[in-house]
Amino acid sequence: MTRRIGLLGGTFDPVHYGHLRGALEVRDCLDLDEVRLIPSARPPHRDQPGATAQQRLAMVRLAVGEQSGPHGGLVVDDRELQRNKPSYTVETLESLRGELGNTVTLFMILGWDAFCGLPAWHRWEELLQLASLVVLQRPEQDQDLPEVLKDLLAARSINDPRQANAQHGQILCLSQTPLAISATHIRALLAGGQSPRFLLPDAVLDYIETNGLYRPLYRRI
Repeated sequence: MTRRIGLLGGTFDPVHYGHLRGALEVRDCLDLDEVRLIPSARPPHRDQPGATAQQRLAMVRLAVGEQSGPHGGLVVDDRELQRNKPSYTVETLESLRGELGNTVTLFMILGWDAFCGLPAWHRWEELLQLASLVVLQRPEQDQDLPEVLKDLLAARSINDPRQANAQHGQILCLSQTPLAISATHIRALLAGGQSPRFLLPDAVLDYIETNGLYRPLYRRI
């Protein structure tokens, strides 16, 4: 059978349960062989991360933990950290296609906000030539789509996950479990001397504390 691989990129600054839960839900819904978490090195459209690339990579590896490997379903892919330049998603997809071939089915996982901003991405029109898109929706989202994306959805969207069988070119919108967790909120808690425990894996929180990331060490609870 053709391999089916999901791709979830981001700064993961830090990685948290929202990232992990979204990856697992897409894996199960689309019956994927694996979901690759791909930390970005120098995101071109965002502020520089608070943790270094290697620290963020270490945290993702800790977060994946027992879910890693061929049977767990979540895999860490560090290819973007090997580049000494901004991380462009289209180049990551080209790299994956060169490595995995054209018969593998690739699904690039995006949040709704990221999808709404897609026209600002580098060579964004080429993304669907390399992968299909899975757009994670939340009940409270209220951002309206640009007209060009409305046209794209009209031409490319599918409604049933069972129809997601093309190697590339489809768009599937999925509802996700509403978890009010964000890396921004976690960093703010840490900066304010509060604990973000239960918003991210304990192994990641221990790493943050040990390495003094985002804020001075706080009293653990």
